[in-house]
Amino acid sequence: MYGYPLGYTGLMVQHKYVVVGGVAGGMSAAARLRRLDEAASIIVLERGPYVSFANCGLPYFVSGEITDESALLLQTPASLAASLNLDVRIGHTVVGLDADAHRVSVSSASGVEELAYDALILSPGALPAKPPIPGLDHPRVRTLRTVDDAKALRDLAMEGAGRAVVLGAGFIGVEAAEALAARGLAVTVVEFAPHVLPPLEKEMAWLVAEEMRRLGMDVRESVGATAVVDDHGQATVELSDQTSVTADVVILAVGGTPDTTVFAEAGLACERGFVIVDDHGHTNLPHVYAVGDATLSVDAITGKRRPIQLAGPANRAGRLVADVLGGAFPPRAIPRPVGTAIVRVGALTAAMTGANRAALDEAGRAYTTIHTHPGSHAGYFPGSKQMHLVVHINLDTGEILGAQGVGEDGVDKRIDVLATAIRAGLTAPALIDLDLCYSPPYGSAKDPVTMVGLVADNIMTGQTRLWHPEQLDWARSEEVLLLDVRSPAEFATGHLPEAVNIAHTQLRGRVDEVRQLAAGRPVAVICQSGMRSYIAHRVLVAAGFDSATFSGGMLTLRAWLGRDAGTILV
Repeated sequence: MYGYPLGYTGLMVQHKYVVVGGVAGGMSAAARLRRLDEAASIIVLERGPYVSFANCGLPYFVSGEITDESALLLQTPASLAASLNLDVRIGHTVVGLDADAHRVSVSSASGVEELAYDALILSPGALPAKPPIPGLDHPRVRTLRTVDDAKALRDLAMEGAGRAVVLGAGFIGVEAAEALAARGLAVTVVEFAPHVLPPLEKEMAWLVAEEMRRLGMDVRESVGATAVVDDHGQATVELSDQTSVTADVVILAVGGTPDTTVFAEAGLACERGFVIVDDHGHTNLPHVYAVGDATLSVDAITGKRRPIQLAGPANRAGRLVADVLGGAFPPRAIPRPVGTAIVRVGALTAAMTGANRAALDEAGRAYTTIHTHPGSHAGYFPGSKQMHLVVHINLDTGEILGAQGVGEDGVDKRIDVLATAIRAGLTAPALIDLDLCYSPPYGSAKDPVTMVGLVADNIMTGQTRLWHPEQLDWARSEEVLLLDVRSPAEFATGHLPEAVNIAHTQLRGRVDEVRQLAAGRPVAVICQSGMRSYIAHRVLVAAGFDSATFSGGMLTLRAWLGRDAGTILV
C-alpha cells in the first residue's frame, strides 16, 4: 500500500484529498501533499474561522506580551490558496462520513454538501473537556483554546475584571493563570490533582507552585470544583473543601476531549474517543488517516497507548502521512513520542521529556531516580542560576527513561539534549561523552547533562548508592544512623530531628565516632545538594560502612516535603 502516490498508474492523475481540521496536523499534511503532488485537489475543512493560528501563543496575547492579533494568524485561506493552491474552507463542519462510498457530509452557512475523496485525513483536534460540574454554562465561564477566546479574555482584563478562577493547573491552566496575573487580576488556581502540572514529579511541581504563589496567585491543590453559581452577575465557584471563590471570570482548563464522535459513528475505531492509528497514521477505515490531538500514540518509553496533545508530534505526523499518500519511498513511520514539553511560570521554566514515576510504575518499569542541582553556567561567571534536574534511568541497562527540569535559566537546552539522547538510544553513562559547547557565560566544563551521566555511571559501577525521599521512614527509623554532613550553620537552618551532624570536612577524623553511633547499622547520609554526601559516602565505604547517599540532598527533600517541611524539619 506504500511506495507510490494513491492510484499511481505512471500518468498524471488528479487525486482528491480532503483534510478535516487545520492548524498543526491538518495543515502540515495539506502543505506537504501539495509539495508532493502539484496536480492534486486538496480541500481543507475547518469548522472555525481560523485555519492556521498560533494556539501556543494565545496566553501571551492575553498577557499583553504579544500585542498584535495578526501575529497569531499564521496563514489565511487566501494566503494558502496563493502559495500552495489549497482550497481552504473555514466555517465548514463535517457532520457525516460514509467510508465505503468515500464521501463526507459537510455543513456550512450554505447548507449541507457531499464531498468525495480518494484519501481522507482527519485532524479534528480536541474540544475543551467539560466535567459534570453544575453551572459551567454560566456566561462568566470561558476557555482558552481559540483566537476568539484569547481576544475575549484580553478584553475582559482590559475592561477592569479584577478576579479570576482557573480550573485546572495543567499547561494551559498555568499559562492562563500567569497571563491574567500579569494583567493585574487576583488569580485563584484550583487543581484536583495533588499538585500543579500533574505530569511533573511532586518535588518539581512544588517549585512551580511556590513561584505561582510568589506571583500572587492563590494555589489550591487536591481540591475540585463542585458547582459554579451566579452571584449578582459574577460567578462563585464552590469547592470540594467547602470553601468558595467569587470571580469576574472562570477559566475552564481541565484538558481536552477528542472531537471524533461523528467519525466513530461511521465505524472509526477509537479508544476513549481517541482515534487508533498504525505507524503510518492509517485508521481501521480504508484510505482514512488521522493525526494530531485526537489520536492515540504508542509511548516510546512505556509502550502504552496515550494521547500526545503537542504541536510538534502533530506537525510531524501530518507530514509523514502526506509522504505515504504522496509516494515517499520507503515511507518513514511516525516516531513514537517521548512527550517533550515546556512551560514558563514567572521567572521559572519547567520542562520534561520521557516518562515520569507514575507512568513507569503503571508500566511496571524498574528505575532509579537521580536528582541534581547544577548551575546554569559556570558559577564564577556572574548570573549563574541554580536549576533542578530529575532523571529516571534503568539501572541494568542505563536506559534514560525520563527527565524533568525546573529553573530560571538553561533548563530548555538540557531537557532538549536529554530528549535527543532518549531518541538516539544513548545510555545515561554515555552522556559523559557528549561534546557540549562550553564557555563560562553559557555552561560549565562539566555540563549539567554531563553531571547526570557521571552520577549514573557512579551508581551503575557501584561507586555510589542512593536513597530517596520514598525511603524517608526507613532513614528516620532506629534501624539506621542518619548522618547530616553539612556545616553546623547549615544544619541549624533546618534538619531531620533524627540526624547526627558531622561536617564532611571532619568526617575522616571522626570515623570511630560514627562507628560507635552506627553500632553496626547502615548509615544514610544527606547534605544540601548531594555532592558532599557522596564524598562522605566514599569515606564511609572505605572504612567498611554500609552507606547510602540521599539523591539531591536537602534541596530535594524540602521540595518533596512541600508544606510539611515546616513541621518535619527542626
